[in-house]
Amino acid sequence: MKLVTYNIQYGVGKDWKPDLARIVQAVDGADVIALQEVVRHMPMTDSGDQPAELAALLPNYYWVYGAAVDLDRSEVDKDGTIVNRRMQIGNMLLARRPILSSRMFMLPKLLAIDGQTSQRVALEGIIETASGPLRLFSVHLSALSNRERKLQVAELLRLYREGPMAGAVCDGANNWAERNGLTNPEVPEATVIMGDFNFEPGHPEYPLMTGEVDPVFGRIATRDVFVDAWVRAGHAEDEGVTCPTCPENNTMHDMRLDYIYVSAGLAGRVKDARIDSEAQGSDHQPVWAELEF
Repeated sequence: MKLVTYNIQYGVGKDWKPDLARIVQAVDGADVIALQEVVRHMPMTDSGDQPAELAALLPNYYWVYGAAVDLDRSEVDKDGTIVNRRMQIGNMLLARRPILSSRMFMLPKLLAIDGQTSQRVALEGIIETASGPLRLFSVHLSALSNRERKLQVAELLRLYREGPMAGAVCDGANNWAERNGLTNPEVPEATVIMGDFNFEPGHPEYPLMTGEVDPVFGRIATRDVFVDAWVRAGHAEDEGVTCPTCPENNTMHDMRLDYIYVSAGLAGRVKDARIDSEAQGSDHQPVWAELEF
């Protein structure tokens, strides 16, 4: 199974031109696609409905979308008719297999007096694989501060830990899903979290996700944290660039900010990971991983 995550920067590429076709070209062929900074009706990019446009360009994929930022951009026609329109920024999941259930979890947010921050979400989807159900997340953490990201990482770990105990989206005897003949998967332990985490391996948030480094054995995979698929595939933690230097966009040095994390039980299934350094559709680069199911 091939997975890819890509922060698409509203579809605006390195040439500062919007072009969703470049995004599709970079991710097409994956079995699971996680996208961030997907927008609807954003004035600064004069965008329309990007989730729908991306879905049309990827017609062989099931998809779900979750908005983190949701603001009114409605208009009133001359005859008084309200044209309801929302300006949204969020995450998207696409998969070749049906996304059997989906939920959107709001991540912690601090009220910023200086700088800028915005609401962030973790978009969940569950698909079926040859080895059983797989829980997927597309996430985008805060760019504001270590403190805010630490809170968000803690929430992701809580969602992972408590998910199986919370159960499916519908529970109980004769629940709504069963009455309507719908597939209603239980929440599995097998989990992949993909996205733009806005921290580097040397930052304090990274060991919160992956565990501390033992002075003798190094970083050990344990059940309560995640495994960086890039590292599991044989790369060094400090190797790789997913957000290249771009002073015009406040990126002052090459960074690895985008990750595919797998729960510890999936670590042995990681066969490969790579960064597509040629993609031009965004200020980030797509990250790929291959898992064997």
